[in-house]
This record gives sequence, C-alpha cells and structure tokens, in this order.
Amino acid sequence: MELRKDPITRSWVITGDDVPEPAPRSETACRFCADSTAVPQLVSTMPGVDGGSWSARAVVHPSPVYRIEGEPSRRGDGIYDRMRSVGAHEVLIENPRHDGHLWNASDAEIEQFLLLVAHRIQDLKRDGRFKYVSIFKNHGTSAGQEFEHPTAQLTATTFVPRRVLYELRAGRDYFKQKERCVFCDIISQELQQDQRVLEVRGDFIALCPYAPRVPYETWIMPRSHDAAFERFGLARAGSMRDLGVLLRRTLQRIRTIAEEFHLVLHTSPNTLHPSESLNYWKTIDEDYHWHIEILPIISAKAKSYTFKEVYYSPVASETAVVRLREAKIDP
Repeated sequence: MELRKDPITRSWVITGDDVPEPAPRSETACRFCADSTAVPQLVSTMPGVDGGSWSARAVVHPSPVYRIEGEPSRRGDGIYDRMRSVGAHEVLIENPRHDGHLWNASDAEIEQFLLLVAHRIQDLKRDGRFKYVSIFKNHGTSAGQEFEHPTAQLTATTFVPRRVLYELRAGRDYFKQKERCVFCDIISQELQQDQRVLEVRGDFIALCPYAPRVPYETWIMPRSHDAAFERFGLARAGSMRDLGVLLRRTLQRIRTIAEEFHLVLHTSPNTLHPSESLNYWKTIDEDYHWHIEILPIISAKAKSYTFKEVYYSPVASETAVVRLREAKIDP
C-alpha cells in the first residue's frame, strides 16, 4: 500500500492491491472483551471503574492501513506525489463490556475513554513524522463498522486530511479579517439566537450547524476556546465528565432518529513539529477550535449522501433541533 496525492483536490489517497476491505467482523468470541483469551497488541490502558481491571484500551489494529515503522519517503512521480503509508492505526476499545456503548455506558466509563483519546493524541504528536491524529467512530453497516465490540479508531498520518485543511484555512482567513475565532463567534451567535442549540452542559454545547451536510448533523464544542482537544482534556480532566454526559445524551437523541452514524473528533494538527511552508500554523492556537462532529445515516434521506458537490439536507437544522430536543432519553 502507498499514499498518492490528487493534484487537483490535494487529497491524499491510500491505495494498493492489498488494501483490506472493511467489513463487520463476526466472531464467535470477541477479541476485545475483558474475558477474551486473545491477546491484542496493547498500546495503552486506562484504570478500571467499579472494580474492573481496565475501563478503556488502545490496541494496534489487527489489519492496519498505516504502519509505524520507517519514514514516509515522499517523492515525485512526474507531476504526482507519492509516499509510503507510514503512520499509526489503533483500535480504541471504549468499554470492557460488549454492550457498553457511548450512549449507555456510565459517565465514569465515558470519561475514561475520552481521557484515553487525549493521552493517545498527545503521545503520537510527539512523533515528528505525524502531522495529524484522527479519531473517528463508524457505527452501523452503512457507516463501515468493523467490529461488533464498542470501538472507535485512531489514525496518525504524515499529512493533514482535506476536510481539516478546509477548516484550518477558513479559520485562519476569518482570524485575519476579524482577529477572532470563527468557532467562538458561531457559539456566541447560536447561544444568542437559541434556534439550533440542542443542549448546554457545563462548558460544552451541542448544536445543529447552520448549514448541515446531512439531516440531524450535530456538533459538540467547548465554549472555552482551545485548538487542541488533548491539551484541553488533560489540563481540565474534570471537564471530561461533562463532555461525556453531553456526548451520551446527544447520541441517545440521534439514535431515536437513526441508529447508524459517523462520529469524528477534529483537533489541531501537530504544532509540536510545525510545517515550514503552511502558514496556518502561525495563529492556529487563536483561530482554530476543537470539536466533535456527528453525522447520522438516514436511509430514507439517502439523496443527502449522493450530491457530494453541493450537500443536500432535506431537514433544516431548526427542525432537527426541535425533534432531537423532544426525544425521550435517560437523565
């Protein structure tokens, strides 16, 4: 496998004849359960809660698309660019229990999972080869879920994903014009208008964005400004409990509409080893703002996933918020 860059969109694509096809893995014995006899390659673990031996774990993906060894060796191929698929690919086990999902686990368990995420991002950013650490969860067959056990995944890459680049450039341009964070301004206006705010919990807000890409798209953001999730989470570890509660309640609301979804954490790139050519690094602590994006998959609204050039969402955010607020969820 190798990475190739599209010179038009500037997207990096991992390709090769040996790329595994992600598919739900049906196993007679779950490799990730607490009582499993399988021994995954353990990377990190969090202490247990309620008497358990552990609460969340990071393990090497059994079929990684990125390999930790070596250098990327970026090189030209005529007008094209290519490099080796160097990086990290981990499975983040959310809970020792096979039914311990983010929407029904205890607040203490979700808190430990979020702290595990913060620790893993912090650790991988120490490696100068890695430009970005992505955290994502695909739940449901249509979303590309791989494992039955409650898991998320982590990839550390030698490039910044295109969607994040869009946000970084937009945040930088807005800051140049107004010397303010665009995300902070969004939060301020949403709180003032109160038309798309789903819930506020402690320092965190859940809202449906003004221009959703899919029906019921929801963001969770800190009201206090910080570009890096790991810095925020580890400096204010107590706040992860509030974030976990809001995440649990938000997923419960979304699951009354759709059981399948994508969840992605957007945090800042690796500023410990800044790029010498990309100038958005210079004000990133002032102009970027970490957040979580949740994109439900609604089969009846499939058209929203086919018009990729112009996103189409047949449910306005104002309507989505009303329906999600009315959803019956746990306290």
